[in-house]
Amino acid sequence: MPESLPPTSRQNFFGGFKLTLEHLGRPPVTRQYPEEKRPKQPRQHGRHVLNRSEDGMEKCIGCELCAGVCPANCIYVRGLDNPPDHPVSPGERYGYVYEINFLRCIHCDLCVEACPTEAITESKLMEFSFTNRNDAIYTKSELLVDDDGRPQHMPWEDWREGDDLHTSGWMRATSPAGSAAHEGQVQWSGELGYGTRAPEGGQSGLRDDASTGSLPLRETMERHLAPKDLPSSKRGPRGVIGRALEKAQRFAPGFAKKQHQRDDDAYAAAVRAGNVDRDSVSGTTSAPTAASDGDQVVPIGEGEQ
Repeated sequence: MPESLPPTSRQNFFGGFKLTLEHLGRPPVTRQYPEEKRPKQPRQHGRHVLNRSEDGMEKCIGCELCAGVCPANCIYVRGLDNPPDHPVSPGERYGYVYEINFLRCIHCDLCVEACPTEAITESKLMEFSFTNRNDAIYTKSELLVDDDGRPQHMPWEDWREGDDLHTSGWMRATSPAGSAAHEGQVQWSGELGYGTRAPEGGQSGLRDDASTGSLPLRETMERHLAPKDLPSSKRGPRGVIGRALEKAQRFAPGFAKKQHQRDDDAYAAAVRAGNVDRDSVSGTTSAPTAASDGDQVVPIGEGEQ
């Protein structure tokens, strides 16, 4: 196979100027962190949490499967028999000791996949750092959600509004056992403070991206796709005109600020639709709902049989 010749120095010289001039006219895509924090995607993996059932009992049954499957050996679990008069979990045992060393954790989520009771999941928090090794080892009291079902907030963690609402959102099954006929059907237990979460969309038409916060790639990043992967309506002269208009909009003054505001509004709407509506005054929760045709609102799981 013949090797391609490297570009000449003249091409590299003028090519660098060309790239610089192109970026001078583009709107900025950066955000001023930590003053401004970019919203997380629905399936982003972050710091682990231990969930409770809707009745307040711990979901962890101390089976130690998460520790056994962990490739980084960062999880330490020891189970204990449930007290007969005051059980901690619905099983015979519960997690008496639960520790995660985040200096070792690679966020592969094999522990989440292995858990039979959906006890351990991951939040959207990724902005946390430690000043000593002891802080990096999270104990059960720090991993277990509080009485409202929200993750514990450690002093070295940068929590913002909405970061604790999509906890475990990424693991809602789309087609259990590989059967597309089960898409859109709730087959997981509810969580304290959130109830039964909405299912994610899959191969079939049973999807509600507004409730889960999912953004289809072909609608949001078309300019990054190969021509063969573009929808038919975006190809040919019609697609060229559409991309030219989109490029002109990106060069318009104030576009980046408007785009950031649209992203924030869309994220806030997805949080409200995909999670329980919390009463800020009384702290009570209502059942999760998903919008259907018209103004009618029905509970998640109903009408999907």
